[in-house]
This record gives sequence, structure tokens and C-alpha cells, in this order.
Amino acid sequence: MKAKNLAQMFYQWEGDVLVLNVLGTPSAKRDAIGKVKGNQLKISVTEAPVAGRATDHMVRFLAKEFGISPSDIEVVYGRMNVNKQLRLKNPTHLPSVIER
Repeated sequence: MKAKNLAQMFYQWEGDVLVLNVLGTPSAKRDAIGKVKGNQLKISVTEAPVAGRATDHMVRFLAKEFGISPSDIEVVYGRMNVNKQLRLKNPTHLPSVIER
């Protein structure tokens, strides 16, 4: 497998939907999109992991970063876990680690 393919295992495109595997870090010093770790993209958020609030905060943060509405992000699984899968509908901005 090529190195590029290994790096891309954390996301895939399904038409105009970006499916993203995330390793969340709650209670961080700042909201940030981090580096790829295995088959996940590290994303840190400042919110504490209480009753899904960190995930909700992550959705709002990513909506701004990807240029979409929070309602355009679906948490497929992991709302109460650090391991998540998200579906982002038609993102208009992409971080440098993701290619269209």
C-alpha cells in the first residue's frame, strides 16, 4: 500500500459527503484539528466530556472549520466516546490533511 493511501485511511468521500474518523480530545487548552494518528484525525476541543457536550462542541467547531452548518454534520457513532465517525455534507473548506 502506498504511503499516501495509508495517510488517507482516516477519511473517505461518498459523493459530496466526507466521512471522517476522529480521535477526540476533550478538555484541551484550545480547539484544534491535529495530526493523523493511525486511521483517525486528532481533534481537540475545550469542552469537558460531560453528557456529550464535548462532541456537540466539536460539531460546532468543525462546522466553522469546514464552512458548513452544524446541521450538515452527522455523528454516525461515538457521541459519548473519543472514537467517532462523522459525516460532513458538502464541506467548502478542507484542512491540508484532506484532499478532495
